[in-house]
Amino acid sequence: VANAVRAYLDGKRGVIATFKSLGASGGFVFAIYLVQILLIAGLGIVLGLILGAAMPFVASALLQSVIPVPAQGGFYPGALAIAALFGLLVTLAFALLPLGRARDVPATALFREMGFESRGLPRLPYVGAALTIVLALAALAILSADDRRIASIFVGATVFAFLVLRLVAALVQWLARRSPRLRSVSLRLALGNIHRPGALTPSVVLSLGLGLTLLVTLALIDGNLRRQISGSLPERAPNFFFVDIQSSDVDAFAGLVEKEAPQGMLVKVPMLRGRIMELNGIAVDKVKVPADGAWVLRGDRGLTYDAKQPENATLTEGKWWPQDYSGEPLVSFSAEEGKAIGLKLGDTVTVNVLGRNVTARIASFRQVEWETMGINFVMIFSPNTFAGAPHGWLATLTDRKATTADDARLLNAVTRAFPAVTTVRVKDALDIVNRLVAQLGTAIRAAAGVALIASVLVLSGALAAGNRARIHDAVVLKTLGATRRTLIAAFSLEYVLIGLATALFALAAGGVAAWFVVARIMTLPSHFMPEVAVATILVSLAVTVGIGLAGTWRVLGHKAAPVLREL
Repeated sequence: VANAVRAYLDGKRGVIATFKSLGASGGFVFAIYLVQILLIAGLGIVLGLILGAAMPFVASALLQSVIPVPAQGGFYPGALAIAALFGLLVTLAFALLPLGRARDVPATALFREMGFESRGLPRLPYVGAALTIVLALAALAILSADDRRIASIFVGATVFAFLVLRLVAALVQWLARRSPRLRSVSLRLALGNIHRPGALTPSVVLSLGLGLTLLVTLALIDGNLRRQISGSLPERAPNFFFVDIQSSDVDAFAGLVEKEAPQGMLVKVPMLRGRIMELNGIAVDKVKVPADGAWVLRGDRGLTYDAKQPENATLTEGKWWPQDYSGEPLVSFSAEEGKAIGLKLGDTVTVNVLGRNVTARIASFRQVEWETMGINFVMIFSPNTFAGAPHGWLATLTDRKATTADDARLLNAVTRAFPAVTTVRVKDALDIVNRLVAQLGTAIRAAAGVALIASVLVLSGALAAGNRARIHDAVVLKTLGATRRTLIAAFSLEYVLIGLATALFALAAGGVAAWFVVARIMTLPSHFMPEVAVATILVSLAVTVGIGLAGTWRVLGHKAAPVLREL
């Protein structure tokens, strides 16, 4: 918006200078162009509202074959009104500063094609008004969100990203300014263009940096997820899950599986279903827990009991009960989920199993590696807790040497002998998850692509806003003997250097962000992918050089005499 306003005002320099020469005040000029910009913005807002209101209907029609749930569009005036308010605030916030600069530029400077590129901020009232509107914009974003915590993080991250990208642009300019004097005229001109007053560097780094960083982050997260699902997980995951094995059939079932898959490892555990009703005697609907652990308290959970500590369980606190334990019911809780909902050793948990409330005391916390896809439970109870309660069994079979034909034969045998047992082939489930992740990744990359398109538009606006300065540069340099080839080489090198610096920042920032999400939040191994780095650099260079040269080519065609007469 700021670039568009600056480019628009730049095209009205002669008109603004004439107004001021005829006695118009700065406030009059400010008011006229503010009204014009608001009218143009109003047209854009109306078009955006029409497109936004129609998009759900169009999307529901196009995505019927993709989304397995019927999607129906609706018309929501409140949401459209908030969108219109966002558009108006964005326009005002980023139009006031260039308008404030235009208010105070003398008419003589405008007639001499000077003034708008001067450094410094406009008068304090304009800066204060713009800052106030930005704060109102942030407050509206937070207050209108369903989850204000996430909205606050988003707003804070946006401000942080702007500041970091500004610092990156300043660093690039500082390095260009401190570079040694080079013999190449084109490279020397390119470095000068990077750090001179009114340079494109801040606009290019800011506009492309956000979009590229987002794309790098999403590409790395998607790549790591798919590597886990299609590579690491199948190697660690069992071949089959067997659910709802009746207690009376568990021995016969184990015998059949051992016969059909003699090389496989069968793991079976008792399983009940229960819902957490109370924590330390307080009903769960009255307990405030963070969103990270709230899922444990929603709906039924799978429960089990065991006299011995499972082989895949590592205790982080407390100790396991003796094999012949017969005292107060005890439970071992998953450490991550237990800490998320505020539990500690000695606390009590009340679960409802088969209509009966059972209270157990937390004896230990253990680390649960959900990503292994083996048998894991949030809660494992001491055997005396559910003595005599009817329950089924859950089992897994792991056979690394089994072929697809072996799996099919085992599946057929289990289905024929135990039709009530639910058999899940993990490879089939992983294939489905892989397809879902691929579809999700495509959708998210499409959204990120919109952000990148917006970045390209901002970059185009920045080039348009700086077009007149480029014309002056080209004309003066051509007058001093520079050839068209020299100027094209200089501009190309300028765009290459800025694009390369932006791509390197995007790789660093996106790599760190993706590592944090994959390693810290998803707790999965994180790997950097060279193909993502290469693609990012190529996209950045293609966009900056392509758009830059597209705007510069027209600049180079200007005749020298008309421009020199106005200097």
